[in-house]
Amino acid sequence: MIELCFRKNGVETSKEIQIRPAKREDAPKLARLIDIAGEGIPDWLWRSMAEPGQTALDVGTTRAERDSGGFSYTNAIVAEAEGTAIGMMLGYVVAAPEAEDVSSVGELPEVFRPFVQLEHLSIGSFYINALAVAPGLRGLGLGRLLLKSAERKAASLDVKCLSIQAFSQNQGAIRLYTNMGFARTDSRPVLSHPCQPYYDEDVWLLKKAIH
Repeated sequence: MIELCFRKNGVETSKEIQIRPAKREDAPKLARLIDIAGEGIPDWLWRSMAEPGQTALDVGTTRAERDSGGFSYTNAIVAEAEGTAIGMMLGYVVAAPEAEDVSSVGELPEVFRPFVQLEHLSIGSFYINALAVAPGLRGLGLGRLLLKSAERKAASLDVKCLSIQAFSQNQGAIRLYTNMGFARTDSRPVLSHPCQPYYDEDVWLLKKAIH
């Protein structure tokens, strides 16, 4: 348990933060947080997958409840305060893609291509697919705590490298990652995009060696 102190409306307060593996019942919160991390891309995708009567969040929650797949609660670590998940890290070790997966990247919707291409350059690393903190609780050190949890998870798997992606215009995220020892190793231009606030820039791949 970690005690996090901060000021709100001029009053100093504190919250006890627990960093723990996600549980299936965290799925609704994980869906909300991964949509924040994905700058609205997940919501856009889930809306396209929704059946009649389903919301985008319903689809995201169902996917997070799975026991397998990239977006599964089994790959997530959460920061919990007062019984609620207020931050999350979703990550896994990147396996080498099949040849057909590499050759079919050009057939993917443009919005996904740069992210998939950069993930293919992350083989063997512990890839942080999503990192998010609830609005109103940013800048308090939760992102650092979650990145440290990713580093511990990677070390437990005997993986020697972390990787993560970020829009080059997202200077807050870039600053956090570089301060934590990540360095840019590659990039791809942002392509057709329906929802994010970052346009006409690049998606960066950043990596960090761990010992």
